[in-house]
Amino acid sequence: MLGEADPRSEGRIRMTVLAGYLGSGKTTWLRHQIHAGAFKGAHIIVNEAAETPVDDALLQNSTQLSVLAGGCACCTGKAQLIALLHTLCNERSMTLSTHARLQHIVLETSGLADPVPIVDTIRSDPVLVHHIVVSEVIVTVDALHGLLQIKNEALGRKQIESADQFVMTKMDAAPVADVIKLAVTLRALNPGAAIHACIKGTPCAVPDFRDATPESLPGLDQLNDKGPIVPARIALDERIDWTAFSVWLSALLHARGDDVVRVKGVVRTAAGRLLMQTVRRVVQSPEILPDHDGRTDREDNIIVVIGRGYQPADLARSLHYFAGITEPEPLKPEAAFDTFVVSSKRA
Repeated sequence: MLGEADPRSEGRIRMTVLAGYLGSGKTTWLRHQIHAGAFKGAHIIVNEAAETPVDDALLQNSTQLSVLAGGCACCTGKAQLIALLHTLCNERSMTLSTHARLQHIVLETSGLADPVPIVDTIRSDPVLVHHIVVSEVIVTVDALHGLLQIKNEALGRKQIESADQFVMTKMDAAPVADVIKLAVTLRALNPGAAIHACIKGTPCAVPDFRDATPESLPGLDQLNDKGPIVPARIALDERIDWTAFSVWLSALLHARGDDVVRVKGVVRTAAGRLLMQTVRRVVQSPEILPDHDGRTDREDNIIVVIGRGYQPADLARSLHYFAGITEPEPLKPEAAFDTFVVSSKRA
């Protein structure tokens, strides 16, 4: 566990680190917390590994929102995170009214991020350590896929071991027996972390798991190296309609669902702007977004595919072939770490 219970934290900005594996429901949970007033007045930082941010579309009601896109805050995007935190601390120091000063920061990490290096960075920075205290690390765990991730993904295990609190999500999608097995395994891996549960961000009861047996897990050093998980983006050709894209995506997930961990993007359709998301082979119901939500048009019709075991350029070629486009415009799908994007919205 990484959160601090330190009397010296008085006067410093509290920081909540919200972590969790790809598709575990971090943004949905955070949006519900903001709506319920749990993080009132907090500055929300959304970190996405992909160059084209998507999750911020769900958090546009936040009065103070910054987006770090194009790299994980634990590694590639660490310098940009530090720079942003320095800026927030400087602004707070220049705010004369104590009541108006920033008191809380919530960092929603990328699903590819390890919270430990992020916390270590703040604690070792000679400036930030005097202004920010990481008060808690909350890790969301997908009740449907979480146990598989803990067994097979070293990153998923590291996230679990760093938590002060667990929030098991998608409780309505997983059998009770699987939820009990997941909960007791979480307790075995991190006995000091509290365990909560929710459905679409709304809290719900955790089943009694006191007499259950945890899953037998391999050691971290025994997990096979399947290669890195990387994000890629595909710009949708205007000749590709929603129906053709949907059928292609279904076929892709059926064939490569173990490799394609996450797909997300905002697509303009005849029904309006749709936020579409998948987690492995599970396609979530699209959500209709407002026509104008503060995002730029260039962020629409960009699909972010996060996975391993394929070349990003092959995805675009496959989509065009499936849609019957024999001479496609060059789409230039690219690894999403080429550019780091920082954007902010203030009250």
